[in-house]
Amino acid sequence: MSNDAGDVTTLMQRVLYEVKKVVVGQDHFLERVMVAILAQGHLLVEGVPGLAKTLTVKTLANAIDGQFKRIQFTPDLVPADLVGTRIYNQKTGDFTVSLGPVFANLLLADEINRAPAKVQSALLEVMQEYQVTIAGQTYKVPKPFLVMATQNPIESEGTYPLPEAQVDRFMMKVMVGYPTIEEEFVIVERVTGVTQAISAVANTAQLLELQTACRNVYVDPALIQYVVRLVNATREPEKHGIKDTARYITYGASPRASIHLIEGGRAMAFLRGRDYVLPEDVIDIAADVLRHRLVLSYEALADAQTPDQIITKLMSQIAPPAKPLENHVRLAANA
Repeated sequence: MSNDAGDVTTLMQRVLYEVKKVVVGQDHFLERVMVAILAQGHLLVEGVPGLAKTLTVKTLANAIDGQFKRIQFTPDLVPADLVGTRIYNQKTGDFTVSLGPVFANLLLADEINRAPAKVQSALLEVMQEYQVTIAGQTYKVPKPFLVMATQNPIESEGTYPLPEAQVDRFMMKVMVGYPTIEEEFVIVERVTGVTQAISAVANTAQLLELQTACRNVYVDPALIQYVVRLVNATREPEKHGIKDTARYITYGASPRASIHLIEGGRAMAFLRGRDYVLPEDVIDIAADVLRHRLVLSYEALADAQTPDQIITKLMSQIAPPAKPLENHVRLAANA
């Protein structure tokens, strides 16, 4: 095992320890945020209000000594509110640039589907290019840069559905559920008690080094082949012997899904202290990477089929590489 992999496990454990001082539960969500940071991806989060989505990202930003900005998306928002604009100074007669809230390490786009298409397009450029253009001048956003956008599954009045092209830019879509009774007891006890101080246990420079090291995690060609077959099965399920599922899918996942499955698997393996990827690393994040990329048919809605149910069917038919792969990849990674 490489030193890098051991270091990241220790460092991320310290970061999680700080976050857990404030945030109760949400282990699945927190792990996906960590994967997104290491894999340089963006997150789409869906959950009802009050589930600590904002608190989680803000606390994480404090733990890594990074800049945190939150934008509440509303129907009257304009792109300048997001990326910034030029301001005229009457005293000097010059224009100065006022940079918008996207210039942060962790950006929370709250209720992204409540903003019009122009604002969503402005965010799209930042997510893909890591830069904004104001009056013909290009400005780079700070690194590392992670966009976490939230969607509310209730109160859909006055919302603008995200275009498929934009949804595809998000590495993962994470579903955040209600806490258990025990977790909710601790939440109430903690929120109504003394506020815990959060210490910065990492910095952005360290995170950039970890992102670079994460890219060196070994991925066996057999695992890439498995990922490509799995994603292809969402487009042409009948070719993989899953004929009954074909009528439920209008459009399958794009090649970006294959890329994100491998990158996410790398980050998951890195978090788990390994410098090689195993099938379970990819399997664990498959639903998060694929669920928002499937466009279901009306027949699927009529039969109450969800993307997660369809993904589970596909994964049951597409076999992952055999377990002896572990010995092979360990040798290849150390070669």
